[in-house]
Amino acid sequence: MFLADDPSLALSGGTAARSMRRALVPQPVPHWSETLRHRIAAIDWVPDLGQRIGSTDWWRGLATCTALCVATGTLAPGLRPIAGGVPAPVSGAEWDEARAQGIAPIGWGADTGRRMAANDLVRPLAEAPERPVVELVATLGEGDRLTGVLARAGVSRREAEDAAALVASAGSLDDLPAGTRIELTLGRRADRTVSRPLDRLKMRARFDLGVTLVRGAAGLGMTRQPIAVDHTPLRLQGLVGASLYRSARAAGAPARALEQYLKAIASRVSLGREVGAADRFDMVIERERAATGEVRLGQLMLAGLDRGGRPLRLVRWGEPGHESWWDPNGQSERRGAMGMPVAGRITSSFGARMHPLLGFMRMHKGIDIAAPWGSPVQAAIEGVVASAGRSGGYGNFIKLAHPAGLASGYGHLSRIAVRPGQRVARGQVIGYVGSTGLSTGPHLHWEVWRNGQAINPRSISFDQVATLSGETLRRLKARMAQLLDVPPGR
Repeated sequence: MFLADDPSLALSGGTAARSMRRALVPQPVPHWSETLRHRIAAIDWVPDLGQRIGSTDWWRGLATCTALCVATGTLAPGLRPIAGGVPAPVSGAEWDEARAQGIAPIGWGADTGRRMAANDLVRPLAEAPERPVVELVATLGEGDRLTGVLARAGVSRREAEDAAALVASAGSLDDLPAGTRIELTLGRRADRTVSRPLDRLKMRARFDLGVTLVRGAAGLGMTRQPIAVDHTPLRLQGLVGASLYRSARAAGAPARALEQYLKAIASRVSLGREVGAADRFDMVIERERAATGEVRLGQLMLAGLDRGGRPLRLVRWGEPGHESWWDPNGQSERRGAMGMPVAGRITSSFGARMHPLLGFMRMHKGIDIAAPWGSPVQAAIEGVVASAGRSGGYGNFIKLAHPAGLASGYGHLSRIAVRPGQRVARGQVIGYVGSTGLSTGPHLHWEVWRNGQAINPRSISFDQVATLSGETLRRLKARMAQLLDVPPGR
């Protein structure tokens, strides 16, 4: 880039070079009034008085502010009171009338308002007329029978039994869950001495079937409304974290399915020693989703645990009521050491120790397992509840009697979930971790006796293995592959 008045171009010679130079054009001199106007416009009359204190601009701004304040005070009209009218005080009948029409605070008694008393134009009725139709909603409670619910709602015993018989033809009344809604419409009755007739009843007879009973010329008739149900199971996965039980519950696992999961996994690994926070759980649960929006979860179908690249997969297999847990190789439960009754870490082993509260050496006849408050405690093996209740330093204590002269005890519980004489299965929840009795914090004290003598619970072992083969094994593997194909979280 170059300039037209560059001297180098003039020295270079040539007509072309000289032709690029331009003559200077004289600029007009502005008038003095225009110059003054621009200078006045450039003055900042209201500068920030918090900056550049003491400068010319600051003093100019202070003068402007002072002038404005003086002008405001000079032109102000002054302060003059405004006269207002005050109503004359009322008393006597006028005060009572005004108070009756006002709203009084509670602190004044709140006795405002008026009531109209009956006069000679009002004639009392001999009896109030009944509503021609009564519509209400009844709910089936825990342990309730359908006939009892209808009778409490005002249906006669005979009609309640007829309605229950119609509903029973669509589904077993014993399978009706607590909380079932029953919409009723009761008709007009001849007099008050008899029950209202049942004109209409609507309820859920089964999860996949709704029924409506309507009174016709021949009596009650029933209409069925089938409900579409999706049977896709629910799959839940997640990290074990600090507590396998709490992590699975937070992921959405119901308590019943989670108890089944812990029982299945405990048959192969020790929940307290062999399951870490970085391991991942995997479970597939029966699920039914109705077209009307209701969801019902059932039993656990698959239990999985990934322990650092060592996956454990167990599937429920067998005749209804006699299912067992099987691995992909077709082997059923294999039990090594006695299963841990709670998921936690061992803080005190079997043997002599310094008692944390009594302060002297004492034989520790069991194992202490630290676990969060309220964690479920399971029976180590099947047995019968010999005792369940308060027992001195053990706090809330459960003792189970097992075959072959074995017995086991579970102490410091926060709550007991069984009763004496009850038969419990291996892995069944019998109580919950607490800190009752002589205890420094929430944990489970677990003892085992053989013929009345305390022994180390980890010294008891069981070996039970059953194996499938042939077509049964092939169907088992196909079932497991089908469950593993279920996408998680749906």
